[in-house]
Amino acid sequence: MKKSSLHQMKPQDIVVLAKLISLNDPSYTQIELALSLEMSQSEISSSLSRSTYAGLLINNGKEVDQRLFFNFIKYGLAVSFPQHPGAIVRGTVTAHSAPPLNKEFLSDEKYVWPYAKGKDRGQSIIPLYPTVPKAVPLDSKLHELLALFDAVRVGRAREKNKALEILEQKLC
Repeated sequence: MKKSSLHQMKPQDIVVLAKLISLNDPSYTQIELALSLEMSQSEISSSLSRSTYAGLLINNGKEVDQRLFFNFIKYGLAVSFPQHPGAIVRGTVTAHSAPPLNKEFLSDEKYVWPYAKGKDRGQSIIPLYPTVPKAVPLDSKLHELLALFDAVRVGRAREKNKALEILEQKLC
């Protein structure tokens, strides 16, 4: 692997940063993050390193620069990690189909992360990391953040704008 590519952000970095915001505890450990997100400890370590290099983690990697992170979500997420709804599958709700947007937008069209143990059926949205559907039932704040990020990635203008409005209130 080229040295320059070691610092390029990956989709799982967004999930790790969202988890850190959800935790809101600078005394977290990498092992706790790995267990809660069902990632390896080395993936967590690499992710934290990339986010620190990008300036998204500050204070020795213990705090997310939430204003910078919001700006990345607003201006870069959909371009860096695009997604389009796919086939109808069983899964866990995301985007406008999950809280908090499901109270704002009534739709027969559901978006879900594919997951055999999911309770809903809808168009598949590939999550930013494969273990997201397993991690979110244990953390409703994380689920909300990732669903809002998906609304930015796949939503129509109204859903995207509302998601950004909510995210700005939460992050800035």
